[in-house]
Amino acid sequence: MTEAERPQGARDRSRCSATAARARQATTHQHPANSTKPRALPRTTLPIAEPEAVRRATIRLVRADARAFTAVLALNAAAAIAGLAAPWLVGRIIDEIRAGHGVTTVDKLALAILVAATAQLLLARWARYIGHRFGERVLARVREEFVDRTLALPASVVERAGTGDLTARGTADVAAVGTTLRDAGPELLINSVQVLFLLGAVFVLDPLLGACGLLGLAGLWPVLRWYLRRARTGYLAEGAATSDVAEILAATAGGARTVEALRLERRRVAASRDALETSRRTRLYTLFLRTVFFPSVEIAYLVPVAAVLLVGGALHAQGTISLGTVVAAALYQQQMAGPLDEILMRIEQLQSSGASFARVEGLAQAPRATETDAPTPADDRIDVTGVRYAYDRGGEVLSDVDLTVRPGERLAVVGPSGAGKTTLSRLLAGVDAPTAGSVTVGGVPVVSLGPEQLRRQVVLVTQEHHVFLGTVRDNLRIAEPSATDEDLWAALTAVGADSWVRRLPDGLDTALGDGGRATDGSQAQQLALARVVLADPHTLILDEATALLDPTTARHTERALAAVLEGRTVIAIAHRLHTASDADRVAVMENGSLTELGTHDELVAADGAYAALWRSWHGERPA
Repeated sequence: MTEAERPQGARDRSRCSATAARARQATTHQHPANSTKPRALPRTTLPIAEPEAVRRATIRLVRADARAFTAVLALNAAAAIAGLAAPWLVGRIIDEIRAGHGVTTVDKLALAILVAATAQLLLARWARYIGHRFGERVLARVREEFVDRTLALPASVVERAGTGDLTARGTADVAAVGTTLRDAGPELLINSVQVLFLLGAVFVLDPLLGACGLLGLAGLWPVLRWYLRRARTGYLAEGAATSDVAEILAATAGGARTVEALRLERRRVAASRDALETSRRTRLYTLFLRTVFFPSVEIAYLVPVAAVLLVGGALHAQGTISLGTVVAAALYQQQMAGPLDEILMRIEQLQSSGASFARVEGLAQAPRATETDAPTPADDRIDVTGVRYAYDRGGEVLSDVDLTVRPGERLAVVGPSGAGKTTLSRLLAGVDAPTAGSVTVGGVPVVSLGPEQLRRQVVLVTQEHHVFLGTVRDNLRIAEPSATDEDLWAALTAVGADSWVRRLPDGLDTALGDGGRATDGSQAQQLALARVVLADPHTLILDEATALLDPTTARHTERALAAVLEGRTVIAIAHRLHTASDADRVAVMENGSLTELGTHDELVAADGAYAALWRSWHGERPA
């Protein structure tokens, strides 16, 4: 579900085993590669972290590498001190020449300027080197936290938020945060230290000139305040609009067959244009903020230099200070323009990346599928009692459903599209909680079980599937990191995938996904089913899990799974009624209600809804 959204494929492959336990849910309930079934879930947004939470996260990341951070500060301070020498020495040269000293004195002072400039260059480059390494390490922590938090999200939260939002946060937002931590953060530190030392140097030369420079810079404050009050909101809106565009593109591409079949092309194009127009407006607004901010800043740089020259000139005319002091002070003020310009530019970048960091850090506030202290189920019996379910912004999907699934039973759930079969399967698997009533396993509510405990009880396999970046072995060991090659081949054989895997150039070591071998829909689904075999749950819910396989392969896979899971509970949500005929019992869903329940022969003999479906499946006309 989330591996395809990670920034680096190599990191994915190295983390397959480390995240295996939390990824078991993702192996069985993933976002589609070629899904033909549209989602009915209402969309909700993932949380956005408040500024205080972002500040705490930043402090936490800095403390994790405090030694490098301190080294960056120290080296920047040393570089700034070395940079103070040149303007002061230029002032000394002017005063020495006016005093009548010769070339020897000027050469010595010029050599000192060269030494100071070289020292400043070396110290600054050293500081940048350490700062960039610091930034890369922090970025790695941000990425790893993002992956961990994503894997901890309940599947229902991800589905309701939409893959577009999660993708935008995991790509564009994480990249923006990384650029800031690697570049903007160190640069901001460097230039802030330089400005402080330069301003202090002017005060040392002459307090009055220092006050003139400080008052001249005061003009920056109103512009900066105006910008900061609007920037965070503007960049958050821009990020949300980007997520909407990504969500619409992902949904349209993923449901392309449905869009084409239902002739929804114009609606999808119109929705895409609306999302792009909203994104354009938000980007124009942030551009407007920058077009006001930067020109105002450029003008404000000239004021301190002009003030120092005017006041310094008047004081020199009165004989209060030397010409060299005025020149040195003016050079310090002029030199300050570069660091100030860099600081204000980085502040603008911090507003954009701060909004991105708020979106990335917002995952920490999302609901998490954490372990609970729920009691251990007494047995494997599943009871559905008086269950009703309705989506947040929709009508009721299930109404007063009562069902008991006995341990080891093979139950088929059939019915027309929209009858509530998939919703029931999600409730049975603990993905969603019922609006009313209860779903229990061994007397314990399914939704109260922690992820690991739940997956040992119930696993949901849908027609949606995904091939993770990595080898065939990596893809399978996500479900069981300790599995041997013999276990892997046994799982592949169980689902009928061993033949095509053996034909691969490197067998289990063949790379799949981007840069590797492509897999078609049926092969990807067989890999997902093999992961289920390795996970070894006691109850397996198949929600049209073989929908993308041809009938012969699907029947072979279902029978192979049934043989491997002998003695375990199998609940099959099926459109192909041969699955129902092989089941111990058949449950018929109509309009959100359970209308028939019995064996295949009993329901055919009853001549009800199931019998009509069976006759239609075999091409028989109703009597």
